[in-house]
Amino acid sequence: MRRTTRYPVSGANSLWHIYQTVPFWKVVRNFIVIQLARYTPWLAVKNWLYRTFLHMKIGKQTSFALMVMPDIMFPEKISVGNNSVIGYNTTILAHEYLIKEYRLGDVVIGDEVLIGANSTILPGVVIGDGAIISAGTLVHKDVPAGAFVGGNPMTTIYTKEELAKREGQEAASEN
Repeated sequence: MRRTTRYPVSGANSLWHIYQTVPFWKVVRNFIVIQLARYTPWLAVKNWLYRTFLHMKIGKQTSFALMVMPDIMFPEKISVGNNSVIGYNTTILAHEYLIKEYRLGDVVIGDEVLIGANSTILPGVVIGDGAIISAGTLVHKDVPAGAFVGGNPMTTIYTKEELAKREGQEAASEN
């Protein structure tokens, strides 16, 4: 299960309660910053925008491709480690507005993680160091370090241990 905190609402669906959960001007500022970052080709400028204005935790040499969409309401709940690549048009969510409740959860992406294009990361997920997320994946649960996952629903293609075993077998067969 993802690590999210649930906040029940009454009456209209939770999205109608949005400005009781996040200030309007924060959303406006975040929208402008995210739109600038989505289209800028300069990786250092993107990281500076995310760190300075959105208070995201971004590691050294991390790369956000064009059109990446971090959470517009709670970007400060996103952290990405060193030397990771977030692929084109990936969405990273730290919130879910549902009918009777909304949920918030930190998203933690480790070091040297590769996230393929058009993926969606849901709130409350931890992606371990060295993980690989195939393009178009819906990441709805934690990804262990070194694992290769893909699909919708997301499935494990191989783990770090399976890869090491496979590489060991290939090396033995070459000898």
